This record gives sequence, C-alpha cells and structure tokens, in this order.
Amino acid sequence: MEAGMPNHLVQIIMDSCRFDSYEAAATPNMDKIGKGEARYSYASWTSPSHYAMLMGMVPHTSPRGVFASEVYKQEFTRWIDRLDMPDLSFKTFVPHLSLPKVLQDLGYETIARVSMPVLNQLTGMNRFFDDYKLMGNHNDFKSMVAEVEFEEDEPRFYFFNLGETHYPYMLSGEDLPHISGVHGVFKHMDESLKAGEGPVEAKFFEKDEMEQLHKQQIRCVEYIDGLLGELIEKCPPNTHFIVTADHGELFGEDGYFGHGPIMHPKCFEIPFLEGLRPA
Repeated sequence: MEAGMPNHLVQIIMDSCRFDSYEAAATPNMDKIGKGEARYSYASWTSPSHYAMLMGMVPHTSPRGVFASEVYKQEFTRWIDRLDMPDLSFKTFVPHLSLPKVLQDLGYETIARVSMPVLNQLTGMNRFFDDYKLMGNHNDFKSMVAEVEFEEDEPRFYFFNLGETHYPYMLSGEDLPHISGVHGVFKHMDESLKAGEGPVEAKFFEKDEMEQLHKQQIRCVEYIDGLLGELIEKCPPNTHFIVTADHGELFGEDGYFGHGPIMHPKCFEIPFLEGLRPA
C-alpha cells in the first residue's frame, strides 16, 4: 500500500432489506465489520434512496432537538474518518453533491455494480463512475464479488446494489407467490399498456404467504453475508465497509406489501453498519 493513500471504500446496499430481517439473520461477517443499528432511509423507493446515498448521505438516525442542516454537515464530515482524509469537509462536496465525484477528484477508481433495472447505466445514477454496470442477473452478488480487484497504488470505490433481498427474494416457480400482471416492478407493464388493458386486479397475498416471504428475505441476508466473507478476504486492510439498505419492506403489516407508495415505519427502517475490514 502506498504511504498516505486514503482508505478504499466498499458500499453495499441490500435492496428492500428491512431492519428486522437483518436483525433476525445470522450475519457473522457483517458482525465482524461493525455493530448493526436501525436507521432510516431518505426514501421509500430504490432510485431516490440511491440518489441520496450517492450524494454522500447515508441513512439517518432521526435525532431530536437539532437542526437538520447540522445533521447533514456532521454526516458529511464523517467521511473524514471513513476515507482517512483529514482535509475533507462539507464544502468538499459542493457544488456537485456527489460522493463519486469527490472520490474521483481524490484519485479513486469509481466502480458500480447494480441489480435493479431502475438504476441502469442510462440513468443519471452512473454520473462520475468510471465503470458502471447493470448485472444480467437479479441475484448476482456472487459475480460482483468475483470481479473485485485492487491496485497497490490506487484507491477504489465499489458501490454494490444487491437484488437478492428484493422481491422475489431469490424464489422462483412454485415457491414464489405470484403477483398477477405486474410481477415485481415494471415487468410486463409495457405489454399491458400496448394491449390497452386497465389496472390489474391482483389477489393480495395471504398471511402465511407474507410470512413465507419475510422468512425468505431473512435467508437472503444470510446468503449475502456468506458472500461478504469472500469479499472481505479480497479487500486490503485499509478498506472501509458500509452495509445498509435503500428502504424497507412491508410483509402484511396494516394491509401493506412491498414498498414505494407506502407511508409506514417498516418501509423506512433499515439496517446500517460500517467499519474497517476485519483482521
């Protein structure tokens, strides 16, 4: 490692992972990185939440008795410790308000691998990334890990959006409770519009189906944690990890399923943990 080089940064977003799914999962590798806590997403849907995180704003703690502007400034200055760059400040992020832009200016190679089509490389999300790719498979953290490599004289920023914890939670076929018409987000939507079909009356999931899906999301967190162990082994000691989610998920609470156009605490409460690569 070159003397004075800042920390590498690996940011992992488990799409749709609510806090209690993380809390119920066995996560020995995440536990080695740092103590997980409940935080809150800035949005209830993938795109706006990721946009906030790419501004450098990680999920918040909802503090009382303080001005929001002070919270933002304090959060931005946390990047001093994360990157081991004492000269960073809130002003470093102005005017672009872009974490990858700041990192590029500091000499980082910026690399993103995303799972959700709404984050594809033709959207504005890819701005200031040297290498940005939508994975061909919804559940392909394994391939993301396989692609990771580091240079001795160049800091790197890896930004991962993981689809494993998003509906359908790695289920398929007979194991998957079916959403009629729009299966997940946007699938078959174009076909319905072209055919002139009206809104699809989908049968809502039964309680036992909701419970099955919630348990499956927990298993997906454990699957991710296993691959995280492989990723940790590939990272240099001066690698700072952030593991979080973009928003939560509803599994039947108060008559809701999913996320997005929902105002409910479980749609915003998500896990957050961070720390240097464990020895």
